[in-house]
Amino acid sequence: MSTATHDVRTMSGRQGWRSLYWMVPISALYIALTFAAPWVNASGAPAVIARLVPHVFIALGLWIGLERAELSASQRRNTWLAVMIPLTLWLAVVWSAAINGFFNTNAPGGVGGPLSLVRWLPTIIAAPILLGSRRIGQVLDAIPAGWIIALQVLRLQGAGFLFGWYHHAVPALFGLPAGIADVLVGTLAVPVAFALASGSQTSRRAAIAWNVFGLADFAFGITVSTAIGLHLIETGFANASSGYPLVMIAAFGVPQAILWHLVSLRQLMRRNPATSSGIGRDQKFEAA
Repeated sequence: MSTATHDVRTMSGRQGWRSLYWMVPISALYIALTFAAPWVNASGAPAVIARLVPHVFIALGLWIGLERAELSASQRRNTWLAVMIPLTLWLAVVWSAAINGFFNTNAPGGVGGPLSLVRWLPTIIAAPILLGSRRIGQVLDAIPAGWIIALQVLRLQGAGFLFGWYHHAVPALFGLPAGIADVLVGTLAVPVAFALASGSQTSRRAAIAWNVFGLADFAFGITVSTAIGLHLIETGFANASSGYPLVMIAAFGVPQAILWHLVSLRQLMRRNPATSSGIGRDQKFEAA
């Protein structure tokens, strides 16, 4: 690699990390609004945005990836439908269940304990398919590495756990660490995605570390919330977060985001290209 190429990619990577200069204030503003205007979250509007916006972007990104892959029209259509139909049904079923109090142990007809773990079935079924599918691999090779990562900026919604902890609506053992970690993951998502466009090994390693941290956050949150729900840990709460709209994070947002992390790791590990977040050209990761 020439010195000029190295300098360009180093500069591009640094520019990506400089997006922290505006992502940190945005994150701080979102947290401030969460505390200053609790009626916004209570209205359910952020929950609707956090569910529908990524759904639309996934649909568009998947189709673009299929268009760029060397597939026939029928293969593109069938693959797109095979992903989007189950994903849409999953979202619709969980959303309906959450609104009707299915995950709320205090609501009539609500469930808790082992039965509430049914929400993990789609993730358990989808993970091996997404990680093993050759067709999905072709799509991942055709789209920028930063696209999937940038979607996780919506993890800023985890500030709702901090709000719940502050107002004694969510147990501190769960709400404080989960809220802080979610905000960190969401704040770093866009800078990591931009830095990947440089194609450097440093940005690739940072993206892998970011994914691992995001999964570790979920591992901790799932363990603690499950222990609280099964009363293995007594906190005075029947569940860590069982009321709508906050429950949508645990019931759908977390299971789906786990898949995003796993698919992102597959994309980063299966080969060494990064694709420009703006243009989408394949690049080779080079030593930074």
